Amino acid sequence: MNKKEMLQKKVDYKRIYKELYVPKTMPMIIEVPPISYLMIDGNGNPNTSEEYKHAMEVLYGISFTIKMSKMNGTQPEGYFEYVVPPLEGLWSVADDKFVGTTPIENKDLFLWTSMIRQPEFVTQEVFEWAKKVLHKKKPELNLSDVRLETFEEGLCAQVMHIGPFDNELTTIQRLEEYIIEQGYQSDINTYRRHHEIYLSDPRKCSTDTLKTVIRHPIRK
Repeated sequence: MNKKEMLQKKVDYKRIYKELYVPKTMPMIIEVPPISYLMIDGNGNPNTSEEYKHAMEVLYGISFTIKMSKMNGTQPEGYFEYVVPPLEGLWSVADDKFVGTTPIENKDLFLWTSMIRQPEFVTQEVFEWAKKVLHKKKPELNLSDVRLETFEEGLCAQVMHIGPFDNELTTIQRLEEYIIEQGYQSDINTYRRHHEIYLSDPRKCSTDTLKTVIRHPIRK
């Protein structure tokens, strides 16, 4: 979609880039382009960690500050109507690459980067402005660790997982088998990591219907 088309309609990245956000339950190979994200690094069990909860408040706080800026006439140059993209996460485990093919018994060992894609008009200047606006509204939030970064993921294999997060193991094993069958190998490292995209809100649907994109970087 070009800039003119973006200005004429409300942009939903999940619909425009279906190959990135709506894969089938059969694995596939994809080339992921560079994408701009708000990112926060942290560690610990996402189900119990106050650090993870805080990261969610910051990521969504800044994302919706930018999205809703049009309501008071402070929208950035180049602004267009859009749907805030889904939450995503890069995952690893302390002292391990974490491919996900073996169960993680102690979730406190998780190292994570939580992130939300940003529209093309969000520059570093827009990001700094949004942080200042959010700080005035919620001064209790620590905004020192959030950053705007372009993530270049490159060649990957991905698959749609449907069901509880704790049941992802079988889907991940199937993804890894597919990678080998296609003549590739996983290329998980400290930068290109186990990647999840959360398309469902656990508060609004049954865990049996949760949709999560699982993506692994690959190489020949």
